[in-house]
Amino acid sequence: MKKTLLSAATAVALTMAASSAIAHDHEHACLDDLCQLQSLFQADTSAGGSAEATVAAERMGTWGIDTAGMDISVRPGEDFFRYVSGKWAENTEIPSDKSSYGAFLVLRDLSEARVRQLVEGYPTGDPATDGDQAKVAALYAGFMDESAIEALGAKPLEPKLAAIRAATDREALATLMGESQGDFGRSFFGLGVSDDQRDPDRYTLYMSQSGLGLGDREMYLRENFAPQRERYQAYIAQMLELGGWDNPQQNAEAILALETKIAEAHWTRAESRDRDKTYNPVELSAFETTAPGFPWATYFAAAGVPQAPRAVVRQSTAIPKLAAIFGEADIATLQAWQAFGTIDSASPLLSKAFSDARFEFRNKFLSGQPEEQERWKRGVSFAENTMGEAIGRDYVQLYFPADSKAKMDELVANVKVAMGARLDQLDWMGAETKAEAHKKLEGFGLKIGHPDTWRDYSGLQVARGDVFGNAERSMAFEWDYRRNRLGQQVDKGEWGMTPQTVNAYYNSVKNEIVFPAAILQPPFFDPDADPAVNYGAIGGVIGHEIIHGFDDQGRKSDGEGVLRDWWTAEDAAKFEAQAAKLGAQYEAYEFPQLPGMHINGKVAMGENIGDLGGITIALEAYRRSLDGKPAPELDGFSGEQRLFMGWAQVWRTLWRDDALRQQLVNGTHSPGHIRAFAPLRNVDAWYDAFDITAQDALWIAPEDRVRIW
Repeated sequence: MKKTLLSAATAVALTMAASSAIAHDHEHACLDDLCQLQSLFQADTSAGGSAEATVAAERMGTWGIDTAGMDISVRPGEDFFRYVSGKWAENTEIPSDKSSYGAFLVLRDLSEARVRQLVEGYPTGDPATDGDQAKVAALYAGFMDESAIEALGAKPLEPKLAAIRAATDREALATLMGESQGDFGRSFFGLGVSDDQRDPDRYTLYMSQSGLGLGDREMYLRENFAPQRERYQAYIAQMLELGGWDNPQQNAEAILALETKIAEAHWTRAESRDRDKTYNPVELSAFETTAPGFPWATYFAAAGVPQAPRAVVRQSTAIPKLAAIFGEADIATLQAWQAFGTIDSASPLLSKAFSDARFEFRNKFLSGQPEEQERWKRGVSFAENTMGEAIGRDYVQLYFPADSKAKMDELVANVKVAMGARLDQLDWMGAETKAEAHKKLEGFGLKIGHPDTWRDYSGLQVARGDVFGNAERSMAFEWDYRRNRLGQQVDKGEWGMTPQTVNAYYNSVKNEIVFPAAILQPPFFDPDADPAVNYGAIGGVIGHEIIHGFDDQGRKSDGEGVLRDWWTAEDAAKFEAQAAKLGAQYEAYEFPQLPGMHINGKVAMGENIGDLGGITIALEAYRRSLDGKPAPELDGFSGEQRLFMGWAQVWRTLWRDDALRQQLVNGTHSPGHIRAFAPLRNVDAWYDAFDITAQDALWIAPEDRVRIW
């Protein structure tokens, strides 16, 4: 089975100078695409069990490191990824239903198995009267009933496609775009309701650019993605034909041309993450004049948000261009574009002809995934996307012991103290900015494991044997939940991830760090592991999330979560110079099997700063935890060696070439195997711990190392 393992000294050349169960899934880090969460990792995409029947996590060796997975024949300074994980990489095959594989996805598999055990054990009562477990059971059973889904064929789509055929003017098409906020379909614009960055106690409406079926604008505009565009056009035609839409080939060509115009209007990913540029409040009544060519009042009414006084526009210059494109586009092309978007988003819930077509293009062709996931895994995702917190409530009863939270509380407290110490030691930051930084650090909120108050799903209607209808009602329920909060007080206790999600995040508007229960397991956290390994692993993750409050974008909010500039101009200039230096380091990595592909240093900047700062303050916290005493040696490894090994171990990652390409184009994180060693090259203690010299491939001269936190 083909896999991609890029090592630091061989496959990665150092050229430095000196989909989800449904398209509207809710498994992401945010409640909507416009919220302010920065996650650690970008993935590929009580009753019902007892303590005796739990699915156990696998420990890493005897003290936290999988020493059998190391390749100690490799010098750490030549290739630290292979030194820590070389044998593991050689002996591991990417599963056939995945496009990449590593520590995060091992735990995702574990979480899936646990959730499967829960949902398959739920009683199959009446979902209308027997509570959340009966609803989840009905959702899962409906998805698993392949014969019933197959018998329906394209019938569930017929009312939606009929409505699109009847939409023969721009007002009607704008109505469909607005309705797609809580239904299958698509829009040139994305709406979301989230905490107001200027008024963090209130919810506000956000608007962003949308409309691209291939994701990022680069997929449409760069010559090296011509094969992807050609295959995408064929996929559009295939889906239109399956849905019974007229002239599928001709319409597919027109749709690709339309989306190319949309892509030309879009901001780049780097521009779209610049918080200095993405807070642009516009009164709803002003859109008709600021972005003419689109029926805005109709659109907002159909989306159910006409009561909003304004929308905060993220890409201010793109929205008028998109409105003009809509106003000039052929009606028949807009109809076909909407039809394709509806079919595409609904396809995982339809017969095999639809779901297989989607898999063949989106998973197999674009990401190199050889085989579709087993049906039960997709069923688990469907249930989680629909009622994730209801499942999470049962998950934590089985898999989140109280002592894990206590030990995490202690670790976070120690890392926060270390961050404060690092702030005091900075020679490039002035006293005025330091005082504000300390104030922000002191105000950091912390959420560990699971919410204190669980989501109420009593208003969600679930019916047995109606997987398509259940998805429709779920999307409407979710959008109503968000839009009905406009102008209301922010729920500070709300979570943006379910407890069974293997990830972590920082929320800049709430100024908080959040660690779901599912990530608090080996290799990230093991209560019985060597403390040095825990500090390097989960300590580095804690540090990473804290640093997001001080990275190139997170630093633009203050301790109350308000978007404002609290830096002196001199300190900001020094920070930006170091950040640019770090970005250049990452952009210099080459991927020989993907000529011309590089990490986008500006897009991944926040994550790369988070990694460098995270391991730096984790090291500081570990040293302080020793209280002046020497660290014990384990199997010949010093404490600081074990800490850096713990960091590298969590970033074990293997890639298929196509998946790596997608990550570099659409992702905001550097590839995991790069994260295993790239930040360490700027940490003096790493060089000392492993006796790394100027003769080693990973060496960076002390004067060229990036010093931020």
